[in-house]
Amino acid sequence: MKKISVMVPCYNEVENVELMSKTIINVMEEALPDYDYEILFIDNSSTDGTRDVIEKICAENKKIRAIFNVTNFGQFNSPFHGLCETTGDCAISMCCDFQDPVELIPKFVEEWEKGHKIVSGIKTSSKENPFIYFLRSVYYKMIKNMSDVKMIEHFTGFGLYDKTFISLLRELDDPIPFIRGIVAEYGAGFNMIEVEYEQAKRRAGKTHNNFYTLYDAAMLSFTSYTKVGLRIATFLGFIASGISLLIALIYLVLKLTHWYSFNAGNAPMMIGIFIIGSLQLFFIGLLGEYILNINTRVIHRPIVVEERRINFDNE
Repeated sequence: MKKISVMVPCYNEVENVELMSKTIINVMEEALPDYDYEILFIDNSSTDGTRDVIEKICAENKKIRAIFNVTNFGQFNSPFHGLCETTGDCAISMCCDFQDPVELIPKFVEEWEKGHKIVSGIKTSSKENPFIYFLRSVYYKMIKNMSDVKMIEHFTGFGLYDKTFISLLRELDDPIPFIRGIVAEYGAGFNMIEVEYEQAKRRAGKTHNNFYTLYDAAMLSFTSYTKVGLRIATFLGFIASGISLLIALIYLVLKLTHWYSFNAGNAPMMIGIFIIGSLQLFFIGLLGEYILNINTRVIHRPIVVEERRINFDNE
């Protein structure tokens, strides 16, 4: 009997975690009775009682497992580690807030049985804030056009992964793994297929995404999979230098030919200084993002540090 692992990362999801486990179990037992299953919750150091609920449901059902992290390792490291700790013939990654539809699990498994080792869930629309969805669309198109890898638009990591792909993830030596980029980079070799869905609203609780987390995600993908930022800095620096030199020559000629009547004034000089200074600050910050990415990889801390595990005793 084939085994399906469902990996659910969570952080402060006390209102959702128990219902999520019940919903997954109902789908597995009713729609996929010929498969064994496990549910793995990986908790990113919740502070609202989520861990107490997870402990309770793990005590009631030994097929439900849990990993508790010692602190919050972010929205990418924790799910990646959770996928690597699954033991099924395939693993399904989905969020705990019900924005990833549980009812798509049978469809994912159906495509998997057809030979697709990666089944990616792609958002075609969303019931979230329309402005936020628009910004996400702009970001996906921008990063897709700039990246060396053909990034997947509106792919959040929700999908099914065959155990052969999970084995690849375990072999990657990356302390800041970006699962969306990894799937885009290697997906073609695993006969990937896309399944479209409409993203629902969060069932309960508050979203944990804010400007900082969204910016962090954007910079991780930008610095990991593009060279455009550094190339733009080089080209703009060259162009700005050329324009500055040209203006300097023009002013020099005008001053020499109209020594007494030509008054350059301070405004052009001040404007030029502010423009060049702004460009320098912007690209120094961008260069800092690349250096931060490199620094994190060089330090090579573990992806996550576990506090404890539940229901892993039978391994």
